[in-house]
Amino acid sequence: MDNYIVSARKYRPSTFRSVVGQKALTQTLKNAIDAKKLAHAYLFCGPRGVGKTSCARIFAKTINCFHPTETGEACNECESCRAFNEQRSYNIIELDAASNNSVDDIRALIDQVRIPPQIGQYKVFIIDEVHMLSPSAFNAFLKTLEEPPHHAIFILATTEKHKILPTILSRCQVYDFQRITTADIAEHLQYVASQEGITAEPEALNVIAQKADGGMRDALSIFDQVVSFTGGHITYQAVIENLNVLDYEYYFRLVDAFLQGNVPQALLIFKEVRDHGFEGQFFIGGLSRHLRDLLVCKDPSTLPLLEVSASVAQRYGGQAQKCSLAFLYRAMELSNRCDLDYRISNNKQFLVELTLIQICQILNPVSIPTQEPPLQKITPAAPGSVQSAPAAQPRPQAQPQQQQAHAQSAVQTQTQAPQTAEPQATYRQATIRPVPPSPKPAAPAQSAQSRKAAPMRISIHQKPAEATHEEQAAAKQVVLDTPFTEEALNTAWLAYTQTIPTEVVLVNTMQSCRPKLLDPRTFIVSVDSQIQVNCINEHFHELMSFLQNALKNNQFSMQLRINQPGEKEIIFSPKDVLKKMIEKNPDIKNLYDTFDLEIA
Repeated sequence: MDNYIVSARKYRPSTFRSVVGQKALTQTLKNAIDAKKLAHAYLFCGPRGVGKTSCARIFAKTINCFHPTETGEACNECESCRAFNEQRSYNIIELDAASNNSVDDIRALIDQVRIPPQIGQYKVFIIDEVHMLSPSAFNAFLKTLEEPPHHAIFILATTEKHKILPTILSRCQVYDFQRITTADIAEHLQYVASQEGITAEPEALNVIAQKADGGMRDALSIFDQVVSFTGGHITYQAVIENLNVLDYEYYFRLVDAFLQGNVPQALLIFKEVRDHGFEGQFFIGGLSRHLRDLLVCKDPSTLPLLEVSASVAQRYGGQAQKCSLAFLYRAMELSNRCDLDYRISNNKQFLVELTLIQICQILNPVSIPTQEPPLQKITPAAPGSVQSAPAAQPRPQAQPQQQQAHAQSAVQTQTQAPQTAEPQATYRQATIRPVPPSPKPAAPAQSAQSRKAAPMRISIHQKPAEATHEEQAAAKQVVLDTPFTEEALNTAWLAYTQTIPTEVVLVNTMQSCRPKLLDPRTFIVSVDSQIQVNCINEHFHELMSFLQNALKNNQFSMQLRINQPGEKEIIFSPKDVLKKMIEKNPDIKNLYDTFDLEIA
């Protein structure tokens, strides 16, 4: 127990060859050593746990080796290498800038720079977390970093390159370390498991690699944790249980339910996930990744983007063949929208369930019966202004008069409602058809007045009796014509935004674009783009219904217009208003100063 060393330290790289996932960078360092073209300052930057400090130590050890190998590695046999391996080398000095970040610490380091190495050619100073140095410490370090003694080499390591002063960056050779891929981490974990006599399933190691998020140190720490939990036999089930990872099996079942349009099954799967303690946003994020992986499997050229084991990749490929691209695009859009709206939603569980229902409806949409929109009021056309329309199909032979009166043109019109009628009054469609001249000669007793009325015939088609009852019920609605002010209109306008918290675009539009009354029955809304017009039109009926109920008035109308460039009003602050007033009347400033007034 006393001799136990964690895997992150035990299997820390000691040669360039053992560094995982940084092949191009390590090869560059080896070539520089072979060519004896060493810079006086290096900056190693990148994410945590990718080998920055390890490469700095290997580099310092190799440049002081007396007998380097043909492959550019340290021999581990000379006095310099043995001193480094036994941690008694005075040629390598490490400084933790997180806790030694003052000017005095840097001055002490500069004093050590003047002392030449006792063994070897170079004295290497490794400063870890260099971005933690104070600005004064950076400035004190600049001159020495630019012109150090020939035997001094500085290696700076940081995870936050953007915090380094540009004057420091310009004096260093910068090496950017990349995140280690999931495949490389899993392969290295398999090597560690074989060295430790531990059996591990490939799927389990792949989950650990994904959880590490590109850091080898994190992966080895998680590996030790799982080994302690499993007792030396790492299984996929044990890993997801110990690391609280959501099993991808749920998502495979969920997509099958989507393809079948099985809404109850999708909701039950989500309930199982919640029962295991997973948050809805975590679940929807995993669903988005699963749909993305299915999309990746649709094209062989994108298969390298799928970071899973071979057996799981086959399952993804099989399910991807069942999904069309249109389904995947729409499902990814819905899941991403749910992820964006999750934080602002008051009922988060309902939001996720609604998203699952919508995805189930992509391939098997359910038609919802909707009422026909009310007919618009149109003034009856004059007898001489009948519009021409394509000829109607001939009816079955019945009476000669019906054959002669077949339609050559038709228009649909509605009778004008009387002034005392309700706004929801019902109108019947009236078809006006011109009657062609009769082949028989007109009767001589026909008067001139009757000849004027002869060219047209009106036939009214009654709706079924059931529709008539609905029309009568709609006609009983009360006319609301309560006067309202522009302030009351704006209050109701903003109150509607509280009922649609998930419609972010519409809420922002309504908050920035306020209505203005043109007359007691009309108001106008000025917006900035056609997108905002479309957004308001999508919710037009719900918005108008809400405003009618809030204002107790259903006799008004709304107009939309798009502002021209530079037309939008500028909102002035109280100080700006005071400044404008002083420009017009300088005496206001004297009044303001004399009485020591404050801006309300």
